[in-house]
Amino acid sequence: MGARGHTVERGLMAKMIAGHLLVRALEAQGVDRVFCVPGESYLAVLDGLHDAAIDTVVARQEGGAAMMAEADAKLTGRPGIVMVTRGPGATNAASGVHVATQDSTPLILLVGQIARGVDGREAFQEVDFTQLYSGLAKWVTEVRDPDRLPETLAHAFSVAMGGRPGPVVIALPEDMLREEVQEPPVLPYSSAVEQGVTEGQLADLSSMLAGARRPIMILGGSRWTPDACRSIQLFAERQQLPVAVSFRRQQLFDHSHPLYAGDLGIGANPALVDRIRSADLVISVGARLSENPSQDFTLLDIPIPQQDLVHIHPGPEELGRIYTPVLSVCASPISFATAAGQLPVEHVRRHDESAHASYLDWTDVLPRTGGEVDMGEVMTHLRAEAPSDAIVTNGAGNYSIWAHRFWRFQSFGTQVAPTSGSMGYGLPAAVAAGLRCPTQRVFCFAGDGCLQMTIQELGVLAERQLRVTVLVVDNGAYGTIRMHQEKQYPKRLSATDLKNPDFAEVARAYGIPAFSVTGTDQFPATLAAALSIEGPSLIHLKTSIEALTPTLTIDAARGVSPRA
Repeated sequence: MGARGHTVERGLMAKMIAGHLLVRALEAQGVDRVFCVPGESYLAVLDGLHDAAIDTVVARQEGGAAMMAEADAKLTGRPGIVMVTRGPGATNAASGVHVATQDSTPLILLVGQIARGVDGREAFQEVDFTQLYSGLAKWVTEVRDPDRLPETLAHAFSVAMGGRPGPVVIALPEDMLREEVQEPPVLPYSSAVEQGVTEGQLADLSSMLAGARRPIMILGGSRWTPDACRSIQLFAERQQLPVAVSFRRQQLFDHSHPLYAGDLGIGANPALVDRIRSADLVISVGARLSENPSQDFTLLDIPIPQQDLVHIHPGPEELGRIYTPVLSVCASPISFATAAGQLPVEHVRRHDESAHASYLDWTDVLPRTGGEVDMGEVMTHLRAEAPSDAIVTNGAGNYSIWAHRFWRFQSFGTQVAPTSGSMGYGLPAAVAAGLRCPTQRVFCFAGDGCLQMTIQELGVLAERQLRVTVLVVDNGAYGTIRMHQEKQYPKRLSATDLKNPDFAEVARAYGIPAFSVTGTDQFPATLAAALSIEGPSLIHLKTSIEALTPTLTIDAARGVSPRA
């Protein structure tokens, strides 16, 4: 049967080249956008995209392209698609593949490969991708038979989305892509397999909830949807569970909700950390509780936590990997949230307002920490004036602490950030968000060092005229490294100072309206001007290196206790 129910005789099938068949297979998987840097090794695929209803986004560097695809996957729940050429193209893309690995994001990297007849000779730009990517990707393969392209791609989608999601790498020899093949009548469609929660597991959880006096729930990981977030909120309300979120997963729970307790990121609220350490029941949904959210693996004892730990995760390999739970549930957040919402209320706990009150206190404006531009005040004003559905992206650096601490996320799909801590991520992620959600305002937070890792992707912002406002937090240094340097080797500066360009001028060179802010009092008018622009804009914030974090100055890092 054909795609519309018509019988198709194999001998009557149309013929096409394999590169075009790959494009047809992508369409059959529901792909509507791919990110790439073009290369001669996959010209046959690019030719197929010419006539396809797939938006081809041309990045300026393969790392940026891979990060765009990964961010797009965060927003859709389906694998992001990135296409690069062999050798330097594929190695550049590795940074985005690493993000997908540590962030549990479905991603498919399609790599144009050398011809089959010259492999093993160290041909031009030859790389053994199995060796290169075997430690990063869930699956690495090479398609040598063009007839197997649809089968391979369908399996790649299943692998990328199933269990704990992650990246898949497919090498495509250029001569294979030029071969003529018969067009198949039906192409397979792949979806993520959902594991269910057993009645026995629900009964055990119900019993533990009934006996708990100081419970808390931690949300994290991937495989969430807006419906799953709503269901987990209902579960929290029925069971009166304070809710914390894992590192850079703040979009999973409404920050204005009276049960919201804060995030377990870098610079977490000490009161929240104490609350979890003193809890008698910790329910972790989707989160791996890796190094950052576990506060350097100190939040829970390893291997047996003092708290009763219920761990829900879609990857069976993660259950019991670090911590030994009293109850392990192999299920996605989607499955668990739906089932848990039906649990009866069998406890007498009163609503505890202290967790949310502590969060609100922690996110109030702090005293100034030095410099003419105070980021606490900037964030307070921004969150008051920004649209409620705004999307926030960022990369890695101490500057991001202000965004995570002061921004109050309210809905799923409004945060795109790397748990892997990859510098340069914020701008490519903003491109992906601007393309996927064109009616929403996107705020990209980027440090001066962070932005310069992918600054060339400003070209895509300008080309596509996306509603993205880039906020460059420029302290003239690799601030995070400087912080650690001052703590461990005080006053012995090495390799952390930066001589930066005028970022506003750089943006204008791309045709993007840009503004410079050298004092806090300038920010309100500047923000208003940026928000009046329908397309992209950039605000260059000249901050001081003295304010390493919202609570830590250079002097404090050198030996004085951090400000509370």
